[in-house]
Amino acid sequence: MQKSFKEPKPTLYVVSTPIGNLKDITYRAVDVLNDVDVILAEDTRTSGVLLAHYNIKKPLLSYHEFNKTEQESKIIGMLNEGKSLALISDAGTPGISDPGYEIMTRVIREGYYVVAIPGASAILSALVTSGLIIQPFTFIGFLPRKITEQKTCLKDYQNRKETLIIYESPMRIEKTLSVLYETLGNRKISLARELTKTFETIIRTTLEEASKEEMNTKGEYVIVIEGRSEHDLPMLDVKSHYLALIQEGYPPKDAMKIVSTKHKIPKNDVYRIVKID
Repeated sequence: MQKSFKEPKPTLYVVSTPIGNLKDITYRAVDVLNDVDVILAEDTRTSGVLLAHYNIKKPLLSYHEFNKTEQESKIIGMLNEGKSLALISDAGTPGISDPGYEIMTRVIREGYYVVAIPGASAILSALVTSGLIIQPFTFIGFLPRKITEQKTCLKDYQNRKETLIIYESPMRIEKTLSVLYETLGNRKISLARELTKTFETIIRTTLEEASKEEMNTKGEYVIVIEGRSEHDLPMLDVKSHYLALIQEGYPPKDAMKIVSTKHKIPKNDVYRIVKID
């Protein structure tokens, strides 16, 4: 059990940093970065700009996708010495499409604390300005690079009703939009680019229209996609519909009732089909 403030221990602070605008950092984040012994940074040059802006002068240790394994022992060693550390990424919250997960789990296994210092979020900023249903939503992150793998991944989300959120680079945005339209069909979307910066742009359109447009190739994109509506869902046969509801977590009794209503047949007939067919 972790009691972050009642029983102090050496701690790894997971600190959210601005996603663009340097003003989007919390007072608490600045305090923590000033108080820790060492700051783990994805790119020390990028982080150096932020730290210099707030006059934070702490030793930096490089921690990124390509050296995270070799740096683990150093990090655990510093915690063993009683030091506390802050983990930051180039933008946003470490671990969200950025390095962090592995060291967080290792620190927890070693018996030390992992404490989040929340802040700016590209996911939430894009979602609340999208004009689409805010909850529930599913964050997919970056899609695989290969188109065939993208389509395979997206098929798992074809019939999901919640809003979907995807990250994409400006150089791949046009191809990705075409794959999304081909795989998910025409849906409402929001494309958020350069969030919190001077050239922040939010385009609310459809996948069909977006797949035809030439996109700006500067700035990372957050794609917010409308979930599949009930009237768009294909009509499953009785047994498939029942099994799909069970897989979603519905109790058998509730699943029977839903299928009975949807297919306009008595529950006894649903039971017979499901159990005997």
